[in-house]
Amino acid sequence: MKLIENNLEKNNISNNIEIEKRQNNFLETILGKTINIGIDLGLRMLLPDLIENQVIEIKDTLFKEGLGEGVKKAISSAIDLGKSTLGIVTGNFENISQVQAAVQKGGIIDGISDTIDFVLDKTQKNGILPISITKTIRTGKNTLLNSISNNIENEFNKQLESAEKLQKYSNNWKEYFNNKDFEGMTKEIYKINAEIKELIPMENTLKEARVIQNLHSLIKNNGKDFNLTQEQLKLVEMLS
Repeated sequence: MKLIENNLEKNNISNNIEIEKRQNNFLETILGKTINIGIDLGLRMLLPDLIENQVIEIKDTLFKEGLGEGVKKAISSAIDLGKSTLGIVTGNFENISQVQAAVQKGGIIDGISDTIDFVLDKTQKNGILPISITKTIRTGKNTLLNSISNNIENEFNKQLESAEKLQKYSNNWKEYFNNKDFEGMTKEIYKINAEIKELIPMENTLKEARVIQNLHSLIKNNGKDFNLTQEQLKLVEMLS
């Protein structure tokens, strides 16, 4: 019994580490893209007289001189600080609202603001960008930060909507399963798989989704026969 308990504890620790890694990787990717779009929109608002290619060149220059790396560090720091502020001792987020609160409390906008100041000072000092451009961006920095902040908020709203859809599709799948309607289940499993790809990985979300996915595959491979043995159902639970 002690050996089983120790193995379960090791599995839980390993699972927590894996979930945390997947969450951090996902957040760094999705927030990086979101902030990138926010910077695009903000620069276009600050530099309306420049053509598209000129704005892109300015943005590329800012990233080359440190903005890109600074954004990555701001995201990583915000995630870690946010977890600490919220008292998330396991290292794993439990829901999207918790992620949103952590990113806000982690000071991601302040981190990006400091990075923008640093990069502008560097490019102006070394004559990499015209003074008129760096001055315009510096003066309108709040416009740039607001664009980034709004884009992050929009992304989290999309995440919340996606989570609601996933729950809806999962409930639909269960209803079809209870009615032994495999066609209906198949329709919902495609929707479930699509939403999972867009969502921040959460342990509870992943566990329920894995149960549904494994059970769906088992019934499909069983010739769409819903008469499953207890051993097969236990296998579904173990695989999940």
